[in-house]
Amino acid sequence: MAKKDQGLAIGIDLGTTYSCVAVWCERHCRVDIIHNDQGHNTTPSVVAFTYHERLIGNAAKNQAATNPQNTVFDAKRLIGRKYSDPVVQKDMMLWPFKVVAGVNDKPMITLNYKGKEKQFCAEEISSMVLVKMKEIAEGYLETRVKNAVVTVPAYFNDSQRKSTIDAGTINLSSKLCSEDRKKISSAINKATELLDGGQQEEEIDVFEDHLEELINLFERFGGKSG
Repeated sequence: MAKKDQGLAIGIDLGTTYSCVAVWCERHCRVDIIHNDQGHNTTPSVVAFTYHERLIGNAAKNQAATNPQNTVFDAKRLIGRKYSDPVVQKDMMLWPFKVVAGVNDKPMITLNYKGKEKQFCAEEISSMVLVKMKEIAEGYLETRVKNAVVTVPAYFNDSQRKSTIDAGTINLSSKLCSEDRKKISSAINKATELLDGGQQEEEIDVFEDHLEELINLFERFGGKSG
């Protein structure tokens, strides 16, 4: 287990299919990629709803075959998009869950939860995944997490970036100092080398209370596309 440290900031890659969380280990001057309770360094970006409970990650993915209409994946593909967007219309033909047009043409995922019909937007589903990654980190660090860096693809437009910020439910009121930013940037870069080895440039949003600044990073970590 990592030593308790109230000042730690975690790095989360909110991936379309898988998400990953990492933390900078000061003692060893390296990034620690945090494993989930299944021993994996990535967690499925999947949320499922049943008559009794809500499942996130591996538990949600494992029951998808028997509960397809209430198992949500690819939520990131809906982030910041309109229901009428051609991309959304095309993706809808491949999804077993139902997506309808909400207020202002916002895509809303419709499903059954505890015997009642519920609607969730993509930001709410992504928020659930972010909270899960936060909980994984807190279990490893044995302390509350208040600071985080969340990856956002370089190709995201302003609406998609804003929607990702809306999904960030982690309390990030503590400001990250410049040195912390450098350490987290380095941590994500090193995690990328370990997990992907790709060369796609990324930018990340720093969540504090609002978007504080964009930090340029290279390569993603953990958010596998398949």
